[in-house]
Amino acid sequence: MTLLHTGEGFGSVAQRSLHPACTITGMYTDSEDADMRSHLTFSQQENPVSRTPSQGGADGRWNYRSMLINFGKCLFLIIIIPPFLNYASLQREGQMLIPKGGQMVDVGLGQKMHMLCKGHGKPVVILDSPAGMSSDVWIYVQENVAKLTTVCSYDRMGLGFSKRLMQNESTGTEKVWGMSTTGRMVDDLHRLLEAAQIAKPFILVGSELGALNGRFYSHIHDVQVSDLVLIDPIPEDIFEEEQWKEYWYGKLLPSLQARQFSAATGLSRLLIILGALQPTVKGDDVSEEVIQRQKYLLSNPAHQSGAVDEHFFLNESAAQVRDITQFKPLSSRTSVTVITGDRFDHEIPHQLNQMVAALQKKFLEESYPSANHIHIKGADRRMIHTQPSAIIQHLRRLVNQRQAKQQSQ
Repeated sequence: MTLLHTGEGFGSVAQRSLHPACTITGMYTDSEDADMRSHLTFSQQENPVSRTPSQGGADGRWNYRSMLINFGKCLFLIIIIPPFLNYASLQREGQMLIPKGGQMVDVGLGQKMHMLCKGHGKPVVILDSPAGMSSDVWIYVQENVAKLTTVCSYDRMGLGFSKRLMQNESTGTEKVWGMSTTGRMVDDLHRLLEAAQIAKPFILVGSELGALNGRFYSHIHDVQVSDLVLIDPIPEDIFEEEQWKEYWYGKLLPSLQARQFSAATGLSRLLIILGALQPTVKGDDVSEEVIQRQKYLLSNPAHQSGAVDEHFFLNESAAQVRDITQFKPLSSRTSVTVITGDRFDHEIPHQLNQMVAALQKKFLEESYPSANHIHIKGADRRMIHTQPSAIIQHLRRLVNQRQAKQQSQ
C-alpha cells in the first residue's frame, strides 16, 4: 500500500486548491489572435476613444495593484497547502506504519515507547540506534540474529513512534541529566526494559550515540548486561577539540535544523515525491513498508526535532559518560567488543576521521583495555545497514557462546 502521495496525486490536489486568480485564462491560437487584432482595429476606427494621460496612469496603477494582489494570493496558497497536506498525511500514516509486531510500552508518567522484538530464546539482544535514527536502521541485524534468539530494537523518546508527550520532571531525571542526553535516555531505556519484562542478563549493542548509552547503562546496571558491543563509539573527549565542534555545530547541526524546517513546512514531502530526498536504508531487499516508514519520518517534524535535540546535546552526553566511567568502573563480568571501520564517517574531512580514531584508541585503552576489537575494512559509522555481515556474525557468535554456557550449567 503506497501511503505517501504520488507526484500526480499531490499535483492534482494542489491544482484543485488554487484560487481562481492563480489560473491562466484567455489563451488563443494564432488565427484567433489575428482575428482579435483585426476586430479591435476595426472597432477603434468606428468608435475612436480618446484616452487622457491621467486615465492611462490610473489604469496602469490598477493593473499593477491587481497583479500584486493575485501574486499574494498565490503565494499564500503555496505556503499554506503543503504543510496542511503534510499534516493530514502524517495523521493517517502514523497509525498505519507502526511496524508489525511492534508494541507501545507504557513506561510511566503517561509516556509510551515503541519496542519491536523478534525471535525467541535467551540471551536477549538489545539494539540502540545512532543519533537521530529510528529502530529501522537495525533491520538487517535484527532479522538475522533473531533466527537464534530474541532481538529487541526500540525508538528513543522523541524519535520514531516514541512520542515525547511531557517532560519527565517528577522523577528528577530532567533536572539531573537534561533533555535528550545519555543520562535521560538510559533512564528511559531502564524503565522500558523493566516494563517489557526483558530477561536478564542481556547483550547490549549500541552504535555511535547508542554506544554512549550502552556504556552508561552497563556501568550503572552492570549485573543486567552480560556483553557490551560498541559500534563506532563516539569518544567522550571529542567535543574538547575545536575542529570537531566547528564541524558538529557549524555544519552538521544546521543541516539537521534545515531538515526539521523542511519537514515542518511540508517541503520534505515534496522533495520525496520529486526523488530529491531519499530514505537512509534502501535496497532491493528492503520492504516497501520500511521504505514508506522512513519517508514518513523524513516528513515528520516531531521526529526531526528529536534528531536535532540529540545532536545538540551530544557534548553533554559525552561528558556524562566520561564522568560515570570514572566514578564506577565496568564490572569484570561484562565482556566488551568494539567494532570500527576504516573511517568514522566517509563524508567528513580526513583530519576529523583521524581525530576520532586517535581518541577512540585512547578511551579504549583507558576504560576497556581487555576489549575485543573488530575492524571492518571499507566501513564507516553506517555499517549497521550498509555492511552488517560482520556485526551479525559477531552477535551470533556471542549468542552461541552464552547459550552453550547456559546449557552446561
